[in-house]
Amino acid sequence: MLLKIYIYGYLNRVQSSRRLERECQRNVELMWLVGRLAPDFKTIADFRRDNGTGIRNVCRRFVAVCRDLKLFTQALIAVDGSKFKAVNTRDKNFTAAKIEKRQQQIEESIRRYLAALDTADRTQPVEIEARTNRLNDKIERLRKQMRALDDVKERLKDSPDGQLSVTDPDARSMATSGRGSGMVGYNVQIVVEAKHHLIVAHEVTNRGHDRDSLASMTQAAREAMGKKRLRAIADRGYYSAPQIKACAETGIDAILPKPTTSNAKAEGRFDRSDFIYIAKDDEYQCPAGQRAIHRFTREENGLQLRRYWSSACPQCAMKERCTPSAYRRISRWEHEAVLEAAQRRLDRMPEAMKVRRRTVEHVFGTFKHWMGYTHFLTRRLGNVGTEMSLNVLAYNLKRVMRILGFQQTIKAILALGG
Repeated sequence: MLLKIYIYGYLNRVQSSRRLERECQRNVELMWLVGRLAPDFKTIADFRRDNGTGIRNVCRRFVAVCRDLKLFTQALIAVDGSKFKAVNTRDKNFTAAKIEKRQQQIEESIRRYLAALDTADRTQPVEIEARTNRLNDKIERLRKQMRALDDVKERLKDSPDGQLSVTDPDARSMATSGRGSGMVGYNVQIVVEAKHHLIVAHEVTNRGHDRDSLASMTQAAREAMGKKRLRAIADRGYYSAPQIKACAETGIDAILPKPTTSNAKAEGRFDRSDFIYIAKDDEYQCPAGQRAIHRFTREENGLQLRRYWSSACPQCAMKERCTPSAYRRISRWEHEAVLEAAQRRLDRMPEAMKVRRRTVEHVFGTFKHWMGYTHFLTRRLGNVGTEMSLNVLAYNLKRVMRILGFQQTIKAILALGG
C-alpha cells in the first residue's frame, strides 16, 4: 500500500512525505487507491528509508518486464551523468582550504573588534558601554566559531577524500558546467536505450566525475536488456582507456570522443592523429615520411606506455610545424588498438553525439523538472539512491504507458506476472 502511495506521488510530482500525507486525506484518486487509509508522514517516510532494497528491486523488475515486452529491440544505448543537489549546503561542506580561509576571515574580524574595544576603553563615555558589550558578544561568538572549525579540522583528518559534509555526510562538493560554479550533491548516472528512451540502468554516486563509470553502467545495461552485444554512446567525460577496454572485453562497443589534451593543432602544429602507426613494424610514420621507432616502455598511472621518436627530428625541415622540443615523442598504450577501434566507430557514426543528446539528456531535464529544480529530500547515499529509483520507476512507467497505452500496459504486466 505504501509503495502505491509513492508510485502515485512520483507520477504526479508529489514526492514529500508530508505532502503525500495530506494527499491521502483529500485526493479522491489516492483515497481510492489506498482504500481510505491515511498513514501519517512519518510512516510514509520510514517506508522509503527502510525498504530501499525492495524499492530498487521493483525498479529493476519493471525493466525486466519491459524486456519481456520486447521493448529493447535496438542494441544501442546512451550513458550520461548529471549533478543533483544534496540537502547539504555549500556552507556546511568543508575542506582544509575552506577552513583555513574562514579562520583567517574570523581572525581579521576579531582583530577589528578588539581594536574598536581598545578605542572604547580609552574614551570611556557612558554611552559607549552598551556598544562595548555588543562588541564583546560578537568576539565571543567568533571565538566559538573558531573552536567549531578546529573541531571540523580534526574530523577532516579521517576523511579519505579531504571533504566533510555536516548535514549529509555522503554528499560531496562537485564542479558543474558553469565557470567557477559548483554544488554539494550527488552524481546520478543513467543508461537509456535509444529506441523508446527507457532507462535500463541507473546509479547514484558521490564521485564528481564520470570517467570510472562507463564499464559498470554499460555492463549493467547489457544484463538488464538481455543482449550479448551493445553499442554505447557517451561523451568525452567518460573517456578512460581501462574503461573502454573493459567494455570491449564484455561485448560492448563504446562510441565516444577523445578529450583534447594538447594545443598542438590550435597552434598550427601536427596533431597525434597525423602520425600513422605501422603495426607490422611497430613504428609510426610522421607527416615528413620519417619513421619513429620504439625506444623504451614505462608505466604511467598504471598503464604500460611505449615511447617512439625518430632520430631525424633535429634536421627535419618540418620541425617547426611538429614540435618545439628536440624530438617529437609519441606514446602508445599496450592496448591502443582498443582505443583506435573506438575512434573508428565514432568516425563511422558522425551523428553519435546528437543521438546521445536526444536520447539521454532530456531524461535529466525531466527529473529536475519533477523535483522542482531543488535538492534531494533524503540524506545518505543509500537513501538518495532509493529516491532516484522511485523517479526512474515513475519515468519508465509513464514511457511504457505512452508507448503501449494504459489498458495494454496493465494487461501486459498482469500477463507477465509483474
